[in-house]
Amino acid sequence: MTANGLVITKEQAQEILAYLEAHVPLEACGLLAGKGNRVEKVLFVRNQAQSPVRFVMDAEEQLRAFEWMDEHGLDLLGIFHSHPAGPETVSPTDIAEAAYEVVHVVCSRKGGKWTWRGFWIENGKARETPLHIET
Repeated sequence: MTANGLVITKEQAQEILAYLEAHVPLEACGLLAGKGNRVEKVLFVRNQAQSPVRFVMDAEEQLRAFEWMDEHGLDLLGIFHSHPAGPETVSPTDIAEAAYEVVHVVCSRKGGKWTWRGFWIENGKARETPLHIET
């Protein structure tokens, strides 16, 4: 379903970037909820690891986010997290710990500018998938 990419609005992208920027130099993370391949809601989840090179979603916040999705009839479409110091791709840890078949969005920062890449992780392998940011 979402293996073919995600559609994110410009406003959602700006909301995510502001959140990521506020947490630099630490990794920040969250969930993308919606229907089909269109993101309808960004749900921020605290990075329990509080690390510049690793993220672990806070279990209680993640559970509340899933409950919110259920209440609003939305599906989990993606998981995003930042790599404030790179790399611009999923890491071996990201691949090993991917627990959901959704688009994994990696936002990396180089020279103060953020780039976005989406990945579909399945059977221990990642392949890039498109991210469409509507203007």
